[in-house]
Amino acid sequence: MDLILWRHAEAFEIREAQTDLERTLTPKGERQAQRMAAWLNRQLPSSARVLVSPARRTQQTAQALERKFKTVEALAPDGTVDGLLHATRWPESREPVLVVGHQPTLGLAASYLASGQPQAWPVKKGAVWWLRAREREGQVQVVLHAVIGADLL
Repeated sequence: MDLILWRHAEAFEIREAQTDLERTLTPKGERQAQRMAAWLNRQLPSSARVLVSPARRTQQTAQALERKFKTVEALAPDGTVDGLLHATRWPESREPVLVVGHQPTLGLAASYLASGQPQAWPVKKGAVWWLRAREREGQVQVVLHAVIGADLL
């Protein structure tokens, strides 16, 4: 299974009378989302499932892909690694799964899958961490397939 973790692109800070879920992308964030979406669309098969946090900034980031996506409450800013793994059906899913979400959950998930220990790994805004589960000698191994920042594209 391929699990692609995409942190939302740069967003405005919370403004007065606004909730965290209402924050939108900055113009720079819109450009980051477009660049990463173009790269992802060249890499992802059409069968990939796209799961997105209900936050406006993640919805805007995912919209840059111009693919169908599902909004998943478990991926909200206060989500957990367990919630993310359950929503993606890790490692049993037959198709690749792209998650558009938030820190610190994405960094915690990446570290947990790669090392077995949840650690506060930083994931830059707009960046993608691509993890792949494979079975070797009856055991699931996790391979870091790619890490790329939006500013490198």
